Amino acid sequence: MQKNFKLYEKQLYGIWEKQSFETSLKTNSGENIAVIDSGIFNDSLSGPDFSHARIRIGNLTFVGDVEIDRDYNDWKAHGHNIDNKYNKVILHVCFTNKFNQHYVYTKSGRKVPTIGLSNFISKADIDSINKIINEEKQDNKYLLKCSNLIVNLSTYEKKKVIATLGLKRFQKKCSNLFERLKELKYQNELKIKEPDIRFELTEEFQKRKFNNNDFEDKKLWQQLLYEFIFEALGYSKNKSAMMKLAQAVDVNFIYKIGNSSEKIHYIESALFNISGLVPKLDTKNNDVSKYKKRLVENWEIIKKIYDGRTFDETDWHFFKLRPQNFPPIRIAGGIKIINSIFYEDLIPIIIKKITEINKINVLINSLRSLFIVHSEGYWKNHYVFDNKAKSNIRYFIGVSRADEILINVILPFFSLYFDMFGKPDLSKKVLLTYNSFYQRGDNKLVQDIADSLYMKAFIRKTIYTQGMLELFRNYCSKNKCLECELGKKIFN
Repeated sequence: MQKNFKLYEKQLYGIWEKQSFETSLKTNSGENIAVIDSGIFNDSLSGPDFSHARIRIGNLTFVGDVEIDRDYNDWKAHGHNIDNKYNKVILHVCFTNKFNQHYVYTKSGRKVPTIGLSNFISKADIDSINKIINEEKQDNKYLLKCSNLIVNLSTYEKKKVIATLGLKRFQKKCSNLFERLKELKYQNELKIKEPDIRFELTEEFQKRKFNNNDFEDKKLWQQLLYEFIFEALGYSKNKSAMMKLAQAVDVNFIYKIGNSSEKIHYIESALFNISGLVPKLDTKNNDVSKYKKRLVENWEIIKKIYDGRTFDETDWHFFKLRPQNFPPIRIAGGIKIINSIFYEDLIPIIIKKITEINKINVLINSLRSLFIVHSEGYWKNHYVFDNKAKSNIRYFIGVSRADEILINVILPFFSLYFDMFGKPDLSKKVLLTYNSFYQRGDNKLVQDIADSLYMKAFIRKTIYTQGMLELFRNYCSKNKCLECELGKKIFN
């Protein structure tokens, strides 16, 4: 998968490849630099920008990777300092470095010299890059090709189309859940363990008519909810890895290890060790935390009954994520929800709330509270293993992420559940809740779409927010202007 590079990034990479410098390079600490080989450009999803570079710094020649950032602070902001993929970086190149900082540090603790490109390139290149950066900031505000024409449509017309798309998006989520539910039923019938054994759904299975009796096993619903909550916790970059982790550490394995007073610790040990995020335990290091030792010791006990796949740290992405969204934090929050699903009757509790609470706003707040997870223990002051955070972490799952889980998982899940078991009134109530939902958080993409539609006043109402996302992802970004109801009105 290729990176979607911004224009200024392409220009910076081009300068480095061609070595288009006005003067000889020096590190910010004053050491002379001679680039023997600028390296091989990396166009994959993650990792340093150039590999296999050969660079003489002072009197020593180094072979390794080069990372190029727009600003010095991006090294930490993008999580390179806690990502093993960047342990072989030998030079950090940035366009701007306001405070002339001399070094960055890899996860292994190695000090890497920094240079600021703006000190060595022409004024014309500097002006060009700054111009591109400013233009891209402006361009991001106008994501829709019809934004200069859409002003001619009334707010009523736009709201109607966007609300319809929001409903369509909800129905898609319900359909995705149902398809996965059928797969889980099929796997159980054939005793297939996923994801170790790959399978194809046969034509006979595709034509099969299911009824509610096929889905009476509560484990099917528990696994379904578990998988999709973990996917939602994965944010954009780790949602696939999080879902695969939930499929590996599945309901059957959790019940196997969860019959003792240590069940929550065993589940925690299983998830972190199977995820590959636990660093190798150095038995000679007296500073190893009790928490990490417990994870490793518990895994020695329970791994004897685990026969699924394991992951590697490189399967996870930290690049350009806020620390709050790092995989260990999301897994820590997910563990609390797993406990609620399997041992605290979360599904019956939600059914009871939807059935008994008639005021929609009260229902929303009550459901939201189930998915806000306060921090505790080791992860209260760590974003990754072995690196203590500068300040305490308040939540594993905050209000905004709890809302995302409600909108994208819980409401579609229970709409499907009630439809499946012949409770149309409750299914309608779930849909009414979705239509009435005002979410606490938003994101840059939605803000820009709302700007283009001149609909900023509706940015918090979920049905419009979801409709805007559906509009952009399935019409605007695919150039399907004449298939879009807004496009039809504008261009005809």
